[in-house]
Amino acid sequence: MHFHGVLEYFPFSHSIHTYKPVYQNKQREVLQEKMVRGKTQMRRIENTSSRQVTFSKRRSGLLKKAFELSVLCDAEVGLIIFSTTGKLYEFSSSSMNKTIGRYMRNAKELGNGKPAIQDNLKDLKEAAVSMSKKIEFLEVSKRKLLGDCVESCSVEELHQIEEQLETSLSNIRARKNLVFKEKIQHLKEEERILAEENAKLRDKVENQLPRRPSITLQLGQREIPEVDTGLFIGPPGEIAVN
Repeated sequence: MHFHGVLEYFPFSHSIHTYKPVYQNKQREVLQEKMVRGKTQMRRIENTSSRQVTFSKRRSGLLKKAFELSVLCDAEVGLIIFSTTGKLYEFSSSSMNKTIGRYMRNAKELGNGKPAIQDNLKDLKEAAVSMSKKIEFLEVSKRKLLGDCVESCSVEELHQIEEQLETSLSNIRARKNLVFKEKIQHLKEEERILAEENAKLRDKVENQLPRRPSITLQLGQREIPEVDTGLFIGPPGEIAVN
């Protein structure tokens, strides 16, 4: 009864062992057909609406991938897309004109057999000049804050330097006071902890010492006999006669 829907195509004289390979081959063929139908064939889509939908989806995905490549890898990316109707879609991580100009220079240098490093050298030179100007400005500002090279400063520049120094001094004093307060608070906390430990140790020592019983001496009334010590008290030359 389990194979009723399939065994009706075969004579009842066939055994189950004959049926199984045929059924498995049938399943394999169906699976292969599904896999073939699931693949996208690389050819022009004839249906206009399907072609437009596919273009819209693939265009958005391509623009997204270009953006991710420029951000994640710090690359200069330029992407230009024209639809079948002539509509322009573009993406540039910096400037499209700059990217196209760079491409044209590199293509020209590669066509002439020259190394494509002129553009990189130019960018590096510009960056070096800009950095040297910033360093020079910082050095001059540092010397002025230290009191050097102030002869050529105007009254406004001197006033700005004075305000900067006062602000810096105020910030330094506020930070110093805060550090002192934190240090004092820390020392007070340590003092409290030590006092508690000292009290605990004192109680522990007092509990461990044994208590001594008090001794009370009682003297009864006893007669003390006279004792002849042989001592004489009087002027010299006299001898006591008993």
